Amino acid sequence: MALLSTLVDNFNDNIIGPDWGNSYGGVTETSGRARLPCVAGTYAGYQTAKVWTLAGSSVYLQVPVAPTVNGGSPEVQVVFSIITSTAGTNLAFNINTAAGTIRCESNVAYFDGAAVSLTYSAVTHLWLRIRETGGNVLWDTSTDGSAWTNRRTLATPAWVTAAIDTCALDLWSFRTNGTTNYAEIDNVNTPASSASTYFGSAALTADGTQTAAATRSIVVAADLTADTSLDASSVQTAGASADLAGSSELGARTDAADTDDITIQLSEPRGGWTVSQPWI
Repeated sequence: MALLSTLVDNFNDNIIGPDWGNSYGGVTETSGRARLPCVAGTYAGYQTAKVWTLAGSSVYLQVPVAPTVNGGSPEVQVVFSIITSTAGTNLAFNINTAAGTIRCESNVAYFDGAAVSLTYSAVTHLWLRIRETGGNVLWDTSTDGSAWTNRRTLATPAWVTAAIDTCALDLWSFRTNGTTNYAEIDNVNTPASSASTYFGSAALTADGTQTAAATRSIVVAADLTADTSLDASSVQTAGASADLAGSSELGARTDAADTDDITIQLSEPRGGWTVSQPWI
């Protein structure tokens, strides 16, 4: 089961990847974003194959550029939708800059009379997320892709739980009329590429201590008990000091000098010598 949460693309390679094999309308991947032309009377979109599952999953993304009005009316749109094989049945965020709205939609036959409509803000609604959990579908928005605000909650439509491996993600743009421009989508199920990494400190508790002592060692092999063994290639680490504890002793061995080439002979005394014990 291919959960939608596992679909990830930051569009940084400027190549439309294989996950978007059903794309249409002259879309491109430009400057690290998915770019959707917004042309009068024409739909253009990034679309996956219908092989995904929303039930028990989620999908989020960034909309850094919504198409400007440019004389268009009544619709100048960029839409983030999850579709099925049944035309007109989908879940969607619909941004319409001509109307100045963003709608949270659960459409059947292309319509949702109970859709939640908000005043669109490019800052407040920069990040969008649709998820299914606990028997509900939720539409959430965020300014940063981290802290989310729920905008609509709806009991999960039956088609969502039935559509296993038959959903698709469809990101499209359209205008009724006016001058052509474009929308841009970025960071599908991935944080913004400019996000920072933060490092914190850790403290040890109770009687714990943490030390670092350099040790020089050669590890060749190690045998484990039971029915297994562990082999390791040689490893050398720097050595600076060693601590001995308890009754440990540290000694040194010095080998004696080689005296094999020295011969000592004893014989009787010769004349001119004073003889004493033991030669008397």
